[in-house]
Amino acid sequence: MSRQDAMKQFLQGVADDQAGYRALLDLLAQQFQAAIHHQQERLGEIAAAIGTLVDTLEARRARRVELATRLTGPQPAIERVFALLRPESRTRVESDWKALEQMVLAAKAAGKRNGELLAEQYTIMQRVLHGEDQTYEPA
Repeated sequence: MSRQDAMKQFLQGVADDQAGYRALLDLLAQQFQAAIHHQQERLGEIAAAIGTLVDTLEARRARRVELATRLTGPQPAIERVFALLRPESRTRVESDWKALEQMVLAAKAAGKRNGELLAEQYTIMQRVLHGEDQTYEPA
């Protein structure tokens, strides 16, 4: 594979991940709504879709690391990949990369929020079904 092909694949992976993270953010918003409305079946469907998408995103990330290594050597860094681009392309790609980083952070925050909501709902349901563990224990 030529360096030019490796760079094309690298840049396409960034663009594909932007679309992937937009889809992930949408799924996380749907998951939050389904959790609020206690839509268990919908939660299962969304969880499966999230799992599939996350696997795809992880595979693309791993491929991007391989391509960056091919382009810059054994210790790849995104800045070194950017340095290989012409100035007009570099500005656009750096902007796309920053946007992708922001989407990753937003997805992590949404995933954390959803996880906390689901854990709290589970805890509440356990209390309702089984009562408080320490309700009648002496102090």
